[in-house]
Amino acid sequence: MSVATQTQLRWHEIADYLSGDSVRPLFLHGDSAHVLKFFPSSVIDFCMTSPPYWGHRQYSEEGIGLESDWRNYVEHLCAITAEVKRVLKPEGSFWLNIGDSYQSKNLVGIPWRVAIEMTDRQGWILRNSVIWHKVKGGPDNASDKLRNVYEHVFHFVKQTRYYYNVDAIRSTPQKARVENGSVISATGVSGVRYKRQIELSTVLNDNQKKAAFSALEDILNDVRMGRLSDFRMIIKGQQRTTHSDSARVSGRAKEIAERGFYFLKYDPNGSKPKDVWDIMPEDTQGRGGHYAPYPEDLCKIPILATCPKDGIVLDPFCGTGTTMAVAFHLERKSIGIDLAPDYIQDAKARCHLLL
Repeated sequence: MSVATQTQLRWHEIADYLSGDSVRPLFLHGDSAHVLKFFPSSVIDFCMTSPPYWGHRQYSEEGIGLESDWRNYVEHLCAITAEVKRVLKPEGSFWLNIGDSYQSKNLVGIPWRVAIEMTDRQGWILRNSVIWHKVKGGPDNASDKLRNVYEHVFHFVKQTRYYYNVDAIRSTPQKARVENGSVISATGVSGVRYKRQIELSTVLNDNQKKAAFSALEDILNDVRMGRLSDFRMIIKGQQRTTHSDSARVSGRAKEIAERGFYFLKYDPNGSKPKDVWDIMPEDTQGRGGHYAPYPEDLCKIPILATCPKDGIVLDPFCGTGTTMAVAFHLERKSIGIDLAPDYIQDAKARCHLLL
């Protein structure tokens, strides 16, 4: 088969999948830097991947991660992130899980070197740096440094306005209650202490006290009606101003300087996840010859928050198909690319059990 014919077949395979309705994952064998060039621009809603880490392991095939110099690794990886940016829709998201490496006992700082290269030279916007705490992480036999139990998961976007469904990832909220006619928030705030602090304040003037009492009653009524599950009141001279006392850099500091108080309101739909995730590493025993599959739980928050229900997921280093398996469970289409044919076969076999 000629190169031109192979090119036509691959292009049609990708185009047919992008325009089809099936959520069955599509797996493509090849070098991501090459395969991604067959994709049209701005067709992918979401990308998440964990590329081979520099100098860590010998994977099934020669490829990225085996460079003699970490600078070449950053260059090669960023050539792929540039293609990811091209194929990603303007409102899309890219989540990158990447670990660090040592060279001559020096921690190289590869995750941040890659992130800075992407933001400074490729124009990505970095929205979050998540710390993945690998609960019960592997042993470390070094006697002259601490044991490493975390990795970075970076969230990149192409523009300042992008798809984000925060309600899809909120925790189940606690409920407010009413006792003896008084409303009590989810964490036990009744307003009695705040009313006493306002009444006895020597910092607030009469107008500020009147406004504070009125605003507190409005907040308590929101709790009573279910529009708010919890809150905190910051009163001048009583509680510490959050973040900064400078009205020049903090809107809350400006508000407390002018009004004498402000409120911290908790969403009634529940709280957002924090940027530290406690997730067990994947059990490699069930992943054949792949030494570093990431856990399914690592993909769930990113996909739910930043990939629409009718969106298309991409993983350019799909390994044994974790991203694709989670995408399928969450009813999203997905495309996985890997250089190693045995990983592709493992991924197909794994996802075939889901179909």
